[in-house]
Amino acid sequence: MIRIGLRDARAHFGRFVMSIIAIALGVSFVVGSFCFREMMSSQVDQMLASNSDADVYVRGSEEQKNDETSLDMSSSSSSASSSSSSSSSSDESKSYNRIDESLADDIAKVQGVKTVSVTYSVSGIVLVGKDGNAVSTTGAPTVALGLAKGTWRAATLAEGRWAKTKNEVALHSFAAETAGLKVGDTTKLVYPDGAADVKVVGIFDTDSSQAGAIIVGLAPSVARDYFQQETGQIGMVRNIGVYGSANDGKPLTAAQQQTLADRIGKALPAGSKARAVTGQQVRDDSAAATKKALGFIQPLILIFAIIALFVGSFIIANTFSMIVRESMRGYALLRSVGASPAQVFSTVIVQAIVLGLVGSGCGIGLGWGMVRLIVAGMDRMGMPMSGAVDPSPSDMLVGLLVGVFVTLIGAALPARRAAMAPPIQAMNETVNPEKPVWPRGVAGVLMIACGALAWLFCWRIALAKADNTVPISPWHWLNDWSTPLGTGWPLGVGAGLIVIGVIVLSPALVGPAGAILGWIPAHVFTVTGRLATRNLSRGKRRTANTAAALFVGVAIVSCLSVVASSAKASVTGIVDSGLTSDFSAMSVANGRIPDDAVKAIENTQGVGSVSRSRMLLGVTYGSGSDKTTAMTFAEQPSLFTNVFAPVTNSGDADKALRGGELVVGITVAKDNGWKVGDTVTVNGRQVVVDKEATAKAQADYQQQVQSKVAALQAEAQRLMAAGDAAGAQSKIDEAKQAGEDAQHVDPSTLVKTKTLDTHVKARIGAIIENSVYRSMVLMNDALAGRIANDYTMFTIMLFVNAKDGEDLAALKKRLVDAVKPYYVVNVQDREEFKSTMSSMVDQILIILYALLALSIVIAVFGIVNTLALSVSERTRELGLLRAIGTSNGQVRGMLAIEASMIAVLGTLIGVVVGTAAGVVIRQVYESNGLERLSIPWGQLGAFLLCSIVVGVVAALPPARRALKVPVLDAVATD
Repeated sequence: MIRIGLRDARAHFGRFVMSIIAIALGVSFVVGSFCFREMMSSQVDQMLASNSDADVYVRGSEEQKNDETSLDMSSSSSSASSSSSSSSSSDESKSYNRIDESLADDIAKVQGVKTVSVTYSVSGIVLVGKDGNAVSTTGAPTVALGLAKGTWRAATLAEGRWAKTKNEVALHSFAAETAGLKVGDTTKLVYPDGAADVKVVGIFDTDSSQAGAIIVGLAPSVARDYFQQETGQIGMVRNIGVYGSANDGKPLTAAQQQTLADRIGKALPAGSKARAVTGQQVRDDSAAATKKALGFIQPLILIFAIIALFVGSFIIANTFSMIVRESMRGYALLRSVGASPAQVFSTVIVQAIVLGLVGSGCGIGLGWGMVRLIVAGMDRMGMPMSGAVDPSPSDMLVGLLVGVFVTLIGAALPARRAAMAPPIQAMNETVNPEKPVWPRGVAGVLMIACGALAWLFCWRIALAKADNTVPISPWHWLNDWSTPLGTGWPLGVGAGLIVIGVIVLSPALVGPAGAILGWIPAHVFTVTGRLATRNLSRGKRRTANTAAALFVGVAIVSCLSVVASSAKASVTGIVDSGLTSDFSAMSVANGRIPDDAVKAIENTQGVGSVSRSRMLLGVTYGSGSDKTTAMTFAEQPSLFTNVFAPVTNSGDADKALRGGELVVGITVAKDNGWKVGDTVTVNGRQVVVDKEATAKAQADYQQQVQSKVAALQAEAQRLMAAGDAAGAQSKIDEAKQAGEDAQHVDPSTLVKTKTLDTHVKARIGAIIENSVYRSMVLMNDALAGRIANDYTMFTIMLFVNAKDGEDLAALKKRLVDAVKPYYVVNVQDREEFKSTMSSMVDQILIILYALLALSIVIAVFGIVNTLALSVSERTRELGLLRAIGTSNGQVRGMLAIEASMIAVLGTLIGVVVGTAAGVVIRQVYESNGLERLSIPWGQLGAFLLCSIVVGVVAALPPARRALKVPVLDAVATD
């Protein structure tokens, strides 16, 4: 029986082509997702191996709580993949207390330590290229590090030297190439306090690719100064890196790292709140955190693999249905000579296994090529990746098993039909007449009804969350059970029931839909239109399966279109009805707008008012273990008069802001049960000078200087007594120089800071419903100044209003000129701001549209496949039509009308279901900003027109094949 199955597979191989393509596309996404994940994992490991390359790190011993982390992490701006761009990168998944940089002196005395360094990183730096524009790459950050000889083992100077002053920089080779700069060139570097002219004095390479990060090497003293300005903590660092001497400068083994870490740990002073950990532990922790952050990519790709394979399974089922139908007499003969149903079943399954193996093999190669193309594309966009991209044996095995499994699922029902058909009936010319479709219609309607109820339930949950006074249902037990459930499960269950219900129902829709869709063709093309309509109804299940393949893709795209259109309409509505300022300004670098840029805007001729929006870091609300967090901003009193018109739920927002009360977004208020008049404790932080620690540091420094001078003077006296006048004079000069150096020391290096926790009682003055502010708490500058200070809050947005009668176009030009020296500040008018918000939605969806187009492509193959099999089945019928005078054009037209009706049927159902899903999603997430429903009728209409084109194009190959058969041969076909 296996031999018979293999022979049949070879005989029918031509009809398997479309199914092979469908399997290959689905498997390619499966294999590609695993390859891409492994590539990213390998890239992270490579980068951390070179960028966090110290043998031992000394870091804080106290892990900070979540509400403290935001303060620490805000000053470190080297996120997951980009943290890797710092040679001092530590565990990004956790945050620890800062440690005193003076510990480096104690660490350097430990046996086995070769080099001790603190590598300072500075965020918000922007490099200006040779063309005068800011240098940036897709998704990758710009990282500035204080680098010198010995501070970063994995960095090697290719030419030149390291920077020594503020007006010098050394560039990573990729940064230099991207900026078009070389050693000796001059350019500008935008520091946090403004732009400065700098000279490129060196270019360096690193052991691994930096994935498109722009790395700028600063003088260590310069990086230190800016790091301290940024963090507000002088003399305090995140960690200290240590290189060991055991392997002559080469990386230590894990055992050697642990030994050195233990020695350093014992040498750390008591009360230093520091501990030594191995470099490998830091790298492992950072890699785990980074890979977790990137973990969403693989499930996203796998979703499209599932869609592709799900749609492809319809093609496989159709293919095997036709093959089984044609081969039914052969199977009947096998049964009549003694073959069991299981043996007949196995002959079909053997064909399915062959099909699955061939399709999966093609898919594995296609997936490997797809990832190669992605890597090449990322390289062209400025994100070179050096991680491995070849599929592993386990990846190929998974792809193979998935492809074969999906094929077996698609072939199972046709194989069962072949095995269970009685031999006498199977030998009949009219074998296996199609069963009634009304039972499927009833089942499909019931599933759709259940899905609709799930969506209704989901909407009620969302409504209850948005308004606590609205119950989910009249039954308390159901309310108690569904409240913690959330909206995700009922939304997903409802969508699944409706999609499956439509697929089950669709055979019952073919007859009525054919009559409706065929009305115009039947009247325009009297003969071919009527024939096409009748042909469509002859195989309801096959037609429905083909239409369902298209339905799935169109439904998803339609749903996304409605959601995207609603999102853009909501954003536009916010700007049109809420934003009253003439211009906005934001940073395109790290989110912070330099203070000098703010002053430049304020001093621009024609500016009437400037409202600053400043974010407060690490703010919590409440006391004890009941603390909650919320995004907190300091705003000017002009916010609700000159910038955003408030949508007030209760209280007076403008009065509350001006009076030093809290203005709370409605989501925050509901989550915490707050109402107007309540008093809450606002917890924040202020970084201030620690006078006691500073005085001690100054006294210790003076004592060190005095001790050094006294020791040199004593040595000079000893040398003079020994008759070495020259040596004595040398020591006297050294003592004199030490005293002079002490007089010129930078006082800031002796200043110590501390973080004060602040606890301020504040009254809630208003609750607002503006979608922009739903999840925020707003306060004026006076109240914010009691909670935080300049070190713990920064400007992220400016709203500018012109003076009365001012020419807005001319003012826009002056504003752009005013911020041009800062490179990172972008000024937009209302229309540009609106366009930017809308384009963000488009950028998010463009990749989804591109990937989901795959399912539509597969559906087109399904239509071609179905028509090809249908033509093969009706060879004699088509021959008779041609024999009685039907022209080739009429045959082509008949098949084109059939294909178009199948495509329109699938598209119509997909548009209806997808639009309904989009409407439900918009309603459920109304409180999250999707305030306006917008259905893109033009886009949905374009889908319908495209479906007709798809049908006509899909009919061409089968029509060509039908017309190739000579009329007499076609009539004689049995």
